[in-house]
Amino acid sequence: MRFIIQRDHLVQSVQDVMKAVTSRTTIPILTGIKIVATEEGVTLTGSDSDISIESFIPKEEDDKEIVEIKQPGAIVLQARFFSEMVKKLPSDFVEIEVQNHLQTVIRSGNSEFDLIGLDAEEYPQLPQIEEENVFRIPTDLLKAMIRQTSFAVSTSETRPILTGVNWKVENNELYCIATDSHRLALRKAKIEMETPANYNVVIPGKSLNELSKILADNNEQIEIVITENQVLFKAKHLLFFSRLLEGNYPDTSRLIPNESKTEIVLHTKEFLHAIDRASLLAREGKNNVVKFSTIGDGVLEISSNTPEVGKVVEELKGVSVDGEELKISFSAKYMMDALKAIEGNEIKILFTGAMRPFVIYPINDDSTLQLILPVRTY
Repeated sequence: MRFIIQRDHLVQSVQDVMKAVTSRTTIPILTGIKIVATEEGVTLTGSDSDISIESFIPKEEDDKEIVEIKQPGAIVLQARFFSEMVKKLPSDFVEIEVQNHLQTVIRSGNSEFDLIGLDAEEYPQLPQIEEENVFRIPTDLLKAMIRQTSFAVSTSETRPILTGVNWKVENNELYCIATDSHRLALRKAKIEMETPANYNVVIPGKSLNELSKILADNNEQIEIVITENQVLFKAKHLLFFSRLLEGNYPDTSRLIPNESKTEIVLHTKEFLHAIDRASLLAREGKNNVVKFSTIGDGVLEISSNTPEVGKVVEELKGVSVDGEELKISFSAKYMMDALKAIEGNEIKILFTGAMRPFVIYPINDDSTLQLILPVRTY
């Protein structure tokens, strides 16, 4: 194998596939990046058996040559050394040549590295996915849906299913739901489907966060294929496979209250900053709790008290406050996470009592919902 490639394209592809490579694998060859050169271009693959990423660098793009293939072939190179090396190469072009016994020479400018490669035949095959039911979604919408839900997954392995995001597809709508049993984030959106189909799967939160990092910020359509135990995301020159989590996701629809006793409308940023200030003294406590109460005339009080540190009290004027008087306590961190995930200048919060979950919506938008369980302090 021998080819010459533009360094910038190589660096970008290596960075993308590195997101799937881990040093903590029981399969030694997976600590490497597989490089395959064909007449069409160069394909790089990284995998940790949960996530697999394949990045393709075409021979030319927009009539500019990116790769010059001298001899097709394949090799697996140690990811850690190879990724550091390509970032630091001196010239705009890199030549990679595999000589006998998998000895690989990497040349750039006056620099030359020798790496001992591994046999590409021994690299595990990527999952073969039948592309029967494909659905499409704009990349920027997918990234927004991941951002607005994946933060709420559980970080505890005691219930592995909750470390993932529940994706449900029905009636040409995609629902993304995440919960760690103390809070819940939901986002839904219309999708394009060639043949209507229903799905109910759980994708690891970690996979979705890694996917979001490598997708470009544009509104190009991304294709999604779901099978029994894998999901495939297809973007331009990029394939991203993730395994699905096994097990049944809890029915979260029962958690969402359909009535309210107190309804409050607030400016999102004002409320976020007030909670942020109140949390400064709450952080010392174990659970980062702030208290929130109505005090009449549309005014709300946000307070926090840590006996050994001090207390903070702040009044905030609501856009509107309707219904019963309210005193409730909740995690400042959960509230700030929820507010950051909501797009919109104003939010509506629906309360059904001091110990019942409450729901936060952006005004005039029912595609996003955040739910938080209160903390007993009063």
